[in-house]
Amino acid sequence: MRSDSVTKNSMPARSLFKSMGYTDEELARPLIGIANAHSEIVPGHIHLDDIAEAVKKGVLAAGGTPIEFPAIGVCDGIAMGHVGMHYSLPSRELIADSVESMVLAHAFDAVVLIPNCDKIVPGMLMAAARLNIPAIVISGGPMLAGRVENRMLSLSQTFEAVGALAAKKIDEKTFKAYEDHSCPTCGSCSGMFTANSMNCITEALGIALPGNGTTPAVFSERIRLAKQTGTQIMRLLNEGIKPRDIMTKNAFVNALTLDMALGCSTNSMLHLPAIAHEAGVELPLTLANEISAKTPNLCRLDPAGPHKIEDLFYAGGVPAVLKEISTLGILHLDEKTVNGTMRDTVANAVNKNPDIIRPASNPYSAVGGIAVLTGNLAEKGSVVKRSAVSDEMMKTSGKARVFESEEECSEAIYANKIKAGDVIIIRNEGPKGGPGMREMLNPTSALMGMGLSNVSLITDGRFSGASRGACIGHVSPEAAVGGLIALVEEGDKIDIDIPAGIVHLDVADSVIAERRAKWTPPKKELKGYLARYAKSVSGADKGAVLE
Repeated sequence: MRSDSVTKNSMPARSLFKSMGYTDEELARPLIGIANAHSEIVPGHIHLDDIAEAVKKGVLAAGGTPIEFPAIGVCDGIAMGHVGMHYSLPSRELIADSVESMVLAHAFDAVVLIPNCDKIVPGMLMAAARLNIPAIVISGGPMLAGRVENRMLSLSQTFEAVGALAAKKIDEKTFKAYEDHSCPTCGSCSGMFTANSMNCITEALGIALPGNGTTPAVFSERIRLAKQTGTQIMRLLNEGIKPRDIMTKNAFVNALTLDMALGCSTNSMLHLPAIAHEAGVELPLTLANEISAKTPNLCRLDPAGPHKIEDLFYAGGVPAVLKEISTLGILHLDEKTVNGTMRDTVANAVNKNPDIIRPASNPYSAVGGIAVLTGNLAEKGSVVKRSAVSDEMMKTSGKARVFESEEECSEAIYANKIKAGDVIIIRNEGPKGGPGMREMLNPTSALMGMGLSNVSLITDGRFSGASRGACIGHVSPEAAVGGLIALVEEGDKIDIDIPAGIVHLDVADSVIAERRAKWTPPKKELKGYLARYAKSVSGADKGAVLE
């Protein structure tokens, strides 16, 4: 065992363990790291101590010694719209590095990863792939939906309510009701936003037990799943099954296929390539369109539709979606998972509600929920959540309204300076230029709340999974490195054709050349972690990994 180096072969290390109360019997067993992202600032994490305690019971029952250590986590909803959002995506790298550091520094034999929210899930998965010791994920689970006047709500409706109040579409009483009742329990926010997208994807990757993505945070079933996870890590250790045995190229194809069927957050197009990179798997953005072309969109979960994650849970969860997909012959069913194979996962799955999970023969659309767009405005790619775009906005043209930051754009929206048919450009918000590639939930929610659903938004930043509409993010190359988005001027004509996969700046090449000759890179005064991050981060097309 790896832990022999600190238990069997080092008396000084054993003395330090005994200073903490560990017994000889505990030190004779495998040491299982429990990476717990519990904190009192993230709704999805405030209950993770309960999950960790359940995992420990499972580990103990199966003959291991569980040892807990912490991990950080940023709440995107609380960080949204201010300097905090610059730190959200960069925190993914800190999480991966810290888990790596703790596991290798203390010679754990295996590790159980307990994340829940946006960057924490991919950060921990990146660490698992990098370390390649037996590992398994158990998340904290989604919160239940809120209710106001019999309407089911999630966090996305609270953000849109800000714009609706400004446009006098709702009154102060309703606004306060949304505040008080939209987020009624702990857990990751109740729509198919980034956290729940990534937690569902862990099942398709095979690195978590079935139920991890959809079992609600407050259900006792979540505690039972955590105990089973603790038991299962010991089986993985005993059988020598490691993350890279599970997270193969075909497993990532399965993950992208589920992504398309569910209509997951566009942030998955950042995180899956980053995880694959750590696993030694190449996952180009172009693969997303190949998979989307043959994967029907079977679910329309908030923000693309009215259904919440608890609805998906009751309908059969991720296994039921995978079973529907499997009928098309596009899943790799023999891929290994933490509890067998993907074939085992779908064997006993049942679609209990075809209104929530459409049969593969009757999809919402014949193609997947996410599209990668290219064209001269995004030569290396951009991403849109196609399932959350209305039919009339699938193909559109308009005049550019150019903003150098999210704040500038939000001010213009609330000042009624944005009109129907405009194409908003928000630039210098990419991985380097932001830095940190902030999410644009404030302006997208303002547009929807104020009834401007016929306005498109293009950015080298990214979008929350709660955003809906013609929101095209991850534009690469970004403005800070001289991408064409840096040269767009107010009033330029921009053409968007989502079905064709094109986003195009309709300006003559000679004019573009003149603008480029005058362009100089923007400069921002940075210090600390963000300064180091900006120097090392790659483009969004590569998953914004550190190079």
